[in-house]
Amino acid sequence: MPRGTAGRCLAISALLLLGGLRLAGSGPQAAGAERPNFLFLLADDQRGDTIAALGNQQISTPSLDRLVREGMSFTRATCSYPICWVSRSEILTGQHGWENGVTGLGNLNFADGVSFWPATFAAAGYATYTVGKWHMRPKPAECGFTGVAGFYYHGDGKLHPVDQTDDRGVPVTGYRGWMFQSGDGRTRHPDQGVGLTPDISAKFADAAISIIDKAGDQPWLLMVNFTAPHDPLFTPTSTAGKYHADQMQLPANFLPRHPFDHGNLEGRDERLMEWPRTPAAVRDVLRLYYAVIDDLDHQVGRILTRLEETGQRDRTYVIYSSDHGMAVGSHGLRGKQNMYEHTINTPLLISGPGIKPGVRTTAQVYLRELYPTTCELAGIAIPEAVTAESFAAVLRGEKQTHHARIFGYFTGSQRMVRNDRWKLIHYPVAKRWQLFDLQADPHELQNLVDAPEHAAIVADLQQQLAAWRKLQGDPTLRTDPVAP
Repeated sequence: MPRGTAGRCLAISALLLLGGLRLAGSGPQAAGAERPNFLFLLADDQRGDTIAALGNQQISTPSLDRLVREGMSFTRATCSYPICWVSRSEILTGQHGWENGVTGLGNLNFADGVSFWPATFAAAGYATYTVGKWHMRPKPAECGFTGVAGFYYHGDGKLHPVDQTDDRGVPVTGYRGWMFQSGDGRTRHPDQGVGLTPDISAKFADAAISIIDKAGDQPWLLMVNFTAPHDPLFTPTSTAGKYHADQMQLPANFLPRHPFDHGNLEGRDERLMEWPRTPAAVRDVLRLYYAVIDDLDHQVGRILTRLEETGQRDRTYVIYSSDHGMAVGSHGLRGKQNMYEHTINTPLLISGPGIKPGVRTTAQVYLRELYPTTCELAGIAIPEAVTAESFAAVLRGEKQTHHARIFGYFTGSQRMVRNDRWKLIHYPVAKRWQLFDLQADPHELQNLVDAPEHAAIVADLQQQLAAWRKLQGDPTLRTDPVAP
């Protein structure tokens, strides 16, 4: 069957009923209890350090603070590939990008044999819904979603306002021509705005609430895909005048320039801010960035309130995360195409039945592991195609750790390995290495790769990174030998 076709997605849904599954362990369904709902709230480009309850005192996030109090906060949750469509494709399939075919090189087509998260749940009797941003080639119904609302997708760039700028006067390059439309894309609604608008998060929340309102006895999985706080940055009405540039603190790792070409210095994101980066420019971006996140938090609160009002909160797992973070001036970068903590670390808050409130964990998990984890929590067998590992045992308090090390990658220009203390970044194109001691240097300011006393650590991490690249079938191995 041709790659990326609708037929393949539907065939996979049918196969879920026939075989190709592995046991997910015990869960509510397996124990005979009422099957839980799953509400997955996904931000776009939100750094993991932008939640007040987790230490950021410059921003107001009462709804996310509530989720921190009510559930488990993962302070080392990881996006392995910091680009929207690759990260979201990993989440949707429970596979690494080199496995599911979406590699970040402009390819949006899934490989044959992938298994989609919503299709697995639909085959198990769940109603499955998606709201908001969709950045993949197959349409939602082709991947197992049984309902769509507030669908936001590529539209017609010719309809985009000419020479539009955001609230900082920066030319709009992101989401040009995107608009609300029907799930099959046949009916478009440019009257609701073309491109990002100040109230777009509210529209996504409205759509999510409409689904929650009509939910019946059938258990459901609802994915709400926000665009906030991705650029362009327009001040939402709810936070107008609340944040001021002169009150913003610069990131601890602010730099005017990144010290070398990390593989994306000429990318779209990096062109959104002039070189060299100035304190004034970074503070102005943070002012808007925080205002958009603050409004996003308000919309999340509206959704959670309706969940309570309809009597569904107690049997619903609420998951909040972002597809990746963002530099916003850290390390002299503006965008997300890097392996630093401010980008690969994402917020991940999970609350629901059986999860002890107010727990913070340093367990290293990948976002793509949400798929098998929710399967286990629901008592649904995990498809064999899913290579990601469930971390449900961490949520239940049975384990304190998950991965001894995690890995990251971006095109052919960056590779990374991180354990509980050390991080090694390899730049195959730039032919550079970086070693950071994250315990002593959490902001990654001092590169220790050439320090003689750390030579053994570097060699060990290089060996681990090389082994992972071989195991995963890194397509750049032919041009970049794994040996240092």
